[in-house]
Amino acid sequence: MRLLFFAGSTREGSYNKKLARLAQHIATANGIEGVFVDLRDYPMPLYNGDLEAEQGPPQKAAEFKALLSEYPGVFIASPEYNSSVTPLLKNTIDWVTRVRAKGETGLEVYKSRVFAISGASPGYYGAMRSLLTLRQILEVGVGATVIPQQLALPRANDAFEDDGSLKDKAQQTMLKDVVEKLAIAAKRFAA
Repeated sequence: MRLLFFAGSTREGSYNKKLARLAQHIATANGIEGVFVDLRDYPMPLYNGDLEAEQGPPQKAAEFKALLSEYPGVFIASPEYNSSVTPLLKNTIDWVTRVRAKGETGLEVYKSRVFAISGASPGYYGAMRSLLTLRQILEVGVGATVIPQQLALPRANDAFEDDGSLKDKAQQTMLKDVVEKLAIAAKRFAA
């Protein structure tokens, strides 16, 4: 089983990158092949229909779609910007839908794999509001299957140990459960 992990942030010290990397580490420690990628390596302009009509989808959108298609399970760590997802994450999801082979709707890459979402924030809600929005975008907007298990990590600025694990062992266990449930769902989904 292969799982892909990424965060909706390009910031070097991003709490959500830490969360995605920790989830990837949990997968690997439990015998699941996990790969972390950084959206910094997939820069795309803001979606613009005129730009798409003139130039087509950006090459990085095609590359990211191809990457997604290699993994039956995908873990997204979502920051929260003004009670919603980051523009980076929404833009990435949108551009990937615009990469279409003949006869495709652009949604196939989302409908043919399973997703897990979690988020970290220094605030009290732990990115919960962004997770509500992200779940809606993935399930309603692009037709993806998203497992119900998730972790909303509050006070993320003080949540991580120096080794990258979570200080709160209950939260560490919850994240492990999310990763395990994603692996199980992805295996069933791919069968």
